[in-house]
Order: sequence, then structure tokens, then C-alpha cells
Amino acid sequence: MADHDSDPRDDETLMQAWRDGELAAFRLLYARHRLRLYRFLVHETGNNAAGDELFQEVWLSVIQQRAGYQPWARFSTWLLETAHRRLVDWHRREHRHRWNSDLDAAHELVDQCPLPDATVANRQSGQQLRDCLRTLPPEQREAFLLKEEHELGLAEIARLTGAAAETVKSRVRYAISKLRSCMEALA
Repeated sequence: MADHDSDPRDDETLMQAWRDGELAAFRLLYARHRLRLYRFLVHETGNNAAGDELFQEVWLSVIQQRAGYQPWARFSTWLLETAHRRLVDWHRREHRHRWNSDLDAAHELVDQCPLPDATVANRQSGQQLRDCLRTLPPEQREAFLLKEEHELGLAEIARLTGAAAETVKSRVRYAISKLRSCMEALA
């Protein structure tokens, strides 16, 4: 497979090319988004098995929606909105409150799901950050991850989660404050 950073086209253009029959465009989109999407799903469910299941469901949904795709937002926003809907469905199927995941199971993710190098200076601080992320209320964790790891704006997160923009802003602000305090306590 070609390096996904070598193609100059943006994600929306690639999605339209794939919609119109260019299979290589899908391969590039998948390569660009698979790791961050997988990390997001695993963080939100709390375990690898559920993350794997939802990862497959999200990409199947993308495949099924391909013909009707219109670039009303960035592809990454559209993809994460699809993931968010699958997460809500998963929590309903599992008879769980949307934000009640088994966070102890997430300990197995440390080596398999590292956070981006830009977010984590070294392995030790990465472990500390993951530990601190587990302490956040789920709504704050989701808002923080969507903003920092997926680089979504507050309006995009609000639209994706169905929360008011001011609520999202507060969630991100509280998450950052709690993460700083937690990291300082662990240092």
C-alpha cells in the first residue's frame, strides 16, 4: 500500500473519489484514520474486544453510506459522528449506561494503543496520561479526546455529541484542569 501521506488530496476529495469508484482512495482514507478511530473506540468502550467490534461496524457503515456521501463537514467529523452513533447503539445493546464502561479492562491498551507522540513526550508520561484519562468523567474524556486527538473544533464536537457548544467547552476545560492536576500528583 502506498504511504497515506504521499497523496496530496484531502479526505473529502478521497471520499468522493472512492464514492465514484476509485478503490485506492478508500485504502488511503482507511490508512489515515484507522489508528485514531480504533483508539477512540477502545477508550470509549474500555476494552479491545468491544473496540474491535465497533471498529468493524463503523467501517461497514462507511462502506454502506459511500454512495450518498456529501462533504457537508470534514471527513474526520463525518467518520467520528458515525462512530459516535455506533457507540450509542453498542451501549444500548450491552444494556449499559452510555458512559459506564469497564475502565479496568483498558489497562491492557497501554502498549497496543499509544497516544500520539505529539501528545505524549515519553512512555512514562504517556502511561501517566492514560491513567489520568481513566479518572475523567466519560463525557469529559470524550470531549477532550475529540478535541485533542482528532483535532475537532468545539462546534463540531457539539454537533457530533448532541451537546450544546458551551457544554462541550466546559467539558474540555474541566478535563484539561483535571488532567493537569492528576499529572502533577503523579509526578
